[in-house]
Amino acid sequence: MLITSDVDQAVASLVSSGLCAIPTETVYGLAANALDEVAVARVFVAKGRPQDHPLIVHVSKVADVDLWIRELPSWARTLANKVWPGPLTIVGFRTELASDIVTGGQDTVAVRVPSHPIAGELLTKLHGVGIIGLVAPSANQFGQVSPTSAQHVLDDLGDYLSTHGDLILDGGECAVGLESTIVLATGLQPVILRPGAISALDIQQITGLAVAERTSDSPRVSGALDSHYAPHADVELVTEDRLATVTGPGGFIALAHVPTPNGLTRLIAPTNLAEFARELYAGLRMGDDRNFSKIYVVAPAGEGMAAAINDRLGRAAF
Repeated sequence: MLITSDVDQAVASLVSSGLCAIPTETVYGLAANALDEVAVARVFVAKGRPQDHPLIVHVSKVADVDLWIRELPSWARTLANKVWPGPLTIVGFRTELASDIVTGGQDTVAVRVPSHPIAGELLTKLHGVGIIGLVAPSANQFGQVSPTSAQHVLDDLGDYLSTHGDLILDGGECAVGLESTIVLATGLQPVILRPGAISALDIQQITGLAVAERTSDSPRVSGALDSHYAPHADVELVTEDRLATVTGPGGFIALAHVPTPNGLTRLIAPTNLAEFARELYAGLRMGDDRNFSKIYVVAPAGEGMAAAINDRLGRAAF
């Protein structure tokens, strides 16, 4: 059966060079043994992902970061020890374990420790049989809306996974719903390469360091292309004061207090930013399921999670 809740079955698949979509607290990832280049290559094929687009290595515990990253600054260790397991990815100079297919040919590698209990159990069991990391980019077609449930993975990649005898490990709906914060840790200060649930303020409070600006020579990372996270429908960002000019048909996403314009169909009505993040991708997918040609979104204002939501919406609407 393609979808399973049996962690041992998922372990067996990954040990035998198979792929397995796995739940994390952020989104579902399409996992392969990070040291099995044949299996990793299949991840790119399944997703239609460009070969130079780097992957994130998921490990079972904080101590394993040293297997993949060398010369990690002390501030980054402090950050990792405070946040991991959790929705944070750290990018540092790679060790010899990190191959070009994982890093996109760069001299850096991205690593994280997910907090989803099923992902944790899976990674721990794999570590016990010698698999010390999984690559796990979002389990969907490249550039499209990330999956936050096993059903989303089945909708996107079910045909490929079924044909090749791969699996989907069902862990319910993802608690965070947006991809992890990616932080560059190759210098004296942290640099956010992709915003997420761990905010710049969080990082500053934990490390005691200001977050530096991203530069043009920062490494490539997952999910940072101008156009990404996009449904088939066109996404149009609108402000509340423009809602009177918006007409349907189409889908509509906004915080619950924002009224739905006439002719539009409300897709989600989150009451706070955490709900907005958790439900956003499901809402965009719902718009596609209803064959809307356009989805209007009133993006939330603010920093922290609002900034992460706005990052994803900006790329979806690009």
